[in-house]
Amino acid sequence: MTDFTEKEVAYLNSQRLGRLATVGAKGGPHAVPVGFHYNSALGTIDIGGHRLGATRKFHDVQREHRVSFVVDDLASINPWTPRGIEVRGTAEALPYGGGSLGPGFGDELIRIYPRHIVEWGLETSSS
Repeated sequence: MTDFTEKEVAYLNSQRLGRLATVGAKGGPHAVPVGFHYNSALGTIDIGGHRLGATRKFHDVQREHRVSFVVDDLASINPWTPRGIEVRGTAEALPYGGGSLGPGFGDELIRIYPRHIVEWGLETSSS
């Protein structure tokens, strides 16, 4: 597993929305916006949600553990200053733990273990 730097952790903690890409049943990509939480105890990205266990992304992760996760935004539009993090790794679909991530969230959780992290524009981040 690859560890996040302090700068990357600070950025992740300043954001609430990312995009999770999973591998679909026929081998194609499936990308969706998701809320997330950086799990400092494990160094993972945890994703929960309402009825997460019934979603395509949850079933994709149960079958194929490879995922990609992106969090990005604009630090400024003038000058144009994008920043973000891409995390490539493996994930597991867990039947427990999701309820602690948000009000009304189901028990299920997707946990991402980083294998490769790419960041851009964080050196200009004010977060």
